Amino acid sequence: MSDQPQRELHINVNILNAGVFGGSWRVPENDPLSAYRVEHYLDIAKKAEAAKLDAVFLADGPGLEPDLAYRPGNSFEPSVLLARIAAETERVGLIGTFSSSYNDADELAARLATLDALSGGRFGWNVVTTAGAGAAANFGRHGEPEHSARYARASEVTARVISAWAGQNGAPAVLPSPQGRPVLVQAGASKDGTRLAGEHAEVIFTAAQTIDEALAFRRAVDEQAATFGRRPEHVAILPGLSTVVGSTEAEAQERRQLLAELVPEPYALRRLSAQLGYDLGDVDLDAIVPRESLPVPEQAGGSQTFYRLVLGIIDRERPTYRQLLRKLGGGAGHRIVVGTPEQIADDIETWFHAGAADGFNVMPDALPSGFDHFVEQVIPELQRRGLFRTEYSGRTLRDHLGLPVQVPLRASTPELSPTW
Repeated sequence: MSDQPQRELHINVNILNAGVFGGSWRVPENDPLSAYRVEHYLDIAKKAEAAKLDAVFLADGPGLEPDLAYRPGNSFEPSVLLARIAAETERVGLIGTFSSSYNDADELAARLATLDALSGGRFGWNVVTTAGAGAAANFGRHGEPEHSARYARASEVTARVISAWAGQNGAPAVLPSPQGRPVLVQAGASKDGTRLAGEHAEVIFTAAQTIDEALAFRRAVDEQAATFGRRPEHVAILPGLSTVVGSTEAEAQERRQLLAELVPEPYALRRLSAQLGYDLGDVDLDAIVPRESLPVPEQAGGSQTFYRLVLGIIDRERPTYRQLLRKLGGGAGHRIVVGTPEQIADDIETWFHAGAADGFNVMPDALPSGFDHFVEQVIPELQRRGLFRTEYSGRTLRDHLGLPVQVPLRASTPELSPTW
């Protein structure tokens, strides 16, 4: 028998307002305004805890959503919403997204440490760099910072937050937490993003369409982690997974077709325009996407992770614009799995056993109904196969993820580069 501990599958739910698809809010069985009510998030968090999920996950950006004419936005600031969720749950982890580009490191350290302490050690910080001219304008900038500059600042801000949590260099120690400090989560698969992941991340929320892509990304992260003197097994990789569940395969495909029809076309075109870097307003949607005219990822603006994902789909499938829009779920971007509970469990099991994922950040098609389908049908199937827990074995997010209690990584507080 092997002395190696058995790997555990990890599953978070991304409460992405009304659901991951562009037209999720229009699904008949759900309230189209639910994303603007705190009860929506509380109910999903309580269901996640009852299903023994690792954590709930909140996306966010430091600016007003530009798509409110077409779909609900992220309506609550994450630290406030997670504090409310913490008060009404006991075990489920709480992961919030906070920009390293537009937050003050010392203030952020205090705010996030408070959340971690008050929740009993259940908090994780999703470190993101913020792309887009809209967010930059919200802070009085005349354009988004260059890609590598955003990641250089992210490294500096993260290191400074860690030092503040440790009370180093005369800083007052923050409130004690049973997990030592919040779990550091990171999203991004560009060269700069992979380096940041290797330096700091304990959980990586990534996008991959194939097992080969995911395995290549894992190798790159492992190499970077080793470069910074870290153990690769202390980094969990959780790709995003969009799920469409049906009691039969035909029912699932019918639901997928409905979701495609409900996406407002202007919303989907705007999202894809941003990803490809040119306006699609006048293109023939039935024309093949011209791969040869697209820039290499290093020359693209915005999110290089999602740009690479879209390029991969174009290279493999040579789709028309219309087919690409449908493949992306109206701009969602993450891998979409459609099928019965058994088929979705098969997919999860295949990726997990291949080493392509340690689990998934699940993004149900529409909320709350799509999450109900997942926890009521897919989770029991994963538990039946012995892939997922039936009870929590600990109380902190680190306990759920199998991560060690952390000590500071830096011996001194780094100086931040001037704000751009």
